Amino acid sequence: MGRLTTHVLDTANGCPGEGIAVRLFCVGVDGGLTLIADARTNADGRVDGPLLEGDAFKIGIYVLEFDAGDYFRARGTALTEPAFLDIVPIRFAIADAGAHYHVPLLISPYGYSTYRGS
Repeated sequence: MGRLTTHVLDTANGCPGEGIAVRLFCVGVDGGLTLIADARTNADGRVDGPLLEGDAFKIGIYVLEFDAGDYFRARGTALTEPAFLDIVPIRFAIADAGAHYHVPLLISPYGYSTYRGS
């Protein structure tokens, strides 16, 4: 049975991204977004459970949004206003409804990267 998980690593400070708001949207055939999950990262930078699993885990296109600007402001990081990276979206596809998709975010105030993890 497939599932979707995520976590955030703060590469600027060398620590997990704790307390970051995360939202998961499904992209409709018309390109519109439907919110299907929201969560906050824990002290390890992970969401406590899968964002999507079971019957809800379907082939399709999704967007994860991470509130990176709020996270860095809360840490006292000096940011431009508006912040260069405020909300970080990652658009990705699920092609195998039986697989584990792990989509991590490595973030700093001025750059980020992601990959399909395990």
